[in-house]
Amino acid sequence: MSDEIKTLIEEQGKAWEEFKATNDEALKAKADGKAVSELDSKLDKINADLDKLGAMMDEIQKKANRTAAPAEGEEQKAVQAEHKAAFDKWMRKGDDSGLESLRERKDATFVNVGTPSEGGYAVPIEQDRDIMRLVQDMSPMRQVCRVISCSTEDYRKMVNLGGTGYGWVGETDARPATDTPTFTTIQPVFGECYAYPETTQKALDDLFFNVQAELTYDVAEAFAKAEALAFLNGTGATGKQPVGLLTATTAATADGTRAFGTFQHVVTGNASGFAATAPADCLLDLIYATRSHYRQNGKFMLGSATLAEVRKFKDGDQNYIWQPSMQAGQPATIFGYGLVVNEYMPALGANAFPILFGDFKAAYWIFDRVGIRTLRDPYTHKPFVGFYTTKRVGSMIANTEAVKFLKCAAS
Repeated sequence: MSDEIKTLIEEQGKAWEEFKATNDEALKAKADGKAVSELDSKLDKINADLDKLGAMMDEIQKKANRTAAPAEGEEQKAVQAEHKAAFDKWMRKGDDSGLESLRERKDATFVNVGTPSEGGYAVPIEQDRDIMRLVQDMSPMRQVCRVISCSTEDYRKMVNLGGTGYGWVGETDARPATDTPTFTTIQPVFGECYAYPETTQKALDDLFFNVQAELTYDVAEAFAKAEALAFLNGTGATGKQPVGLLTATTAATADGTRAFGTFQHVVTGNASGFAATAPADCLLDLIYATRSHYRQNGKFMLGSATLAEVRKFKDGDQNYIWQPSMQAGQPATIFGYGLVVNEYMPALGANAFPILFGDFKAAYWIFDRVGIRTLRDPYTHKPFVGFYTTKRVGSMIANTEAVKFLKCAAS
């Protein structure tokens, strides 16, 4: 374990002990009818400290978990370096002769250069990887859902809607035909995500200005924000944006009785938040409404404001249900299950779904159409030069039994 991780774990442990002591004091004061405003303010500050420490630990873990780029031959490296240099020249001066020359060469099979008529020039492979790595690091949904790279949007998944019959027979008994299963196909909905960073021609003329690195971060930040919203609340309108997980229909009925495409929700017991008595019980209900083979890979997803409330909850034995990470690579837990903080999740409120639980890799799939493209625009907003950068991304709700929704409702 690195010294940095060890220090963060120790600081988090101290902050958690202070949180528990302060919350216990607040609970006692409330029971005695005393004012707790100062204690609540202190809890808010400790919550913020816990969030910050947790985020720092997550960032270190992400860096440790990054996979190395695949090994490449010398010829491949040389062509990619040529692509990068030609792309840099085009970005700075608008001179695309190097890109066009590379595109026409028959030996340049290691790169996809593209053309303006195809939606722009493809960014170099190294820059493409850097953008996608940053998007991955910034995206809570990408960290827990299944992510698939594809070269076409014509993807189909067969789903069994039930009806497969069965029977029991003796050794010499006849085997009559069973009921025929019912199948349907589902497919992802794709949309085009774009970013439009700008810089000045003066900056582009400065050889010490790393234009590709600047574009990489600006584009990744824009893509990550757009995706974070779409993966939860996307309309699913064909050709516009992916379908969001939270836009699906929900019902209180259990697995096996709902139509495919409908998730199960569990209520909090309060119309606009958690129940006043035993508020953690609804989280246990959420966990055990999930079938065991999805539960074993289960995680909670919630926003930091909701997490601040959950940290105060205790189980029937008066143990806090949230526990901090105690070692590198192990996340903080709620009732022993990992969690991911997604700031785009709804806050507590009437009919809101502030918490999700389950196996997100089984429930929600994200599709990346290979290739990020850029168009250079020196005309629209003079004296700035804009870089209209796009990528195709889609999503699909693959399994509506794998994740459960917590709904703010009395019943």
